[in-house]
Amino acid sequence: MHSGCVLTDYIDHAMAGAVYDKLDDGGFAGRLPACRGVVAFNANLTGCQTLLRSTFEEWLVLGLKLGHEIPVLSGIDLNAEPVREPLDAV
Repeated sequence: MHSGCVLTDYIDHAMAGAVYDKLDDGGFAGRLPACRGVVAFNANLTGCQTLLRSTFEEWLVLGLKLGHEIPVLSGIDLNAEPVREPLDAV
């Protein structure tokens, strides 16, 4: 699974590790064990998957904006400082 877009690949790898549990009330809980605090609840599995992805995307954007340490997943490290080419190289 490689889209060529680092963020898309990161999100796809994270979602591949999602864990879903069926609750006593018939609903579902979803979580991303590698990303502390990313959880979602919904009445059905599809809704839970959609909500978990949306919750994770918001968690990721906020974490990047605030400079939080983001877990390295499948070798994708979003914490690394970007490498900038000198202007005369363009």
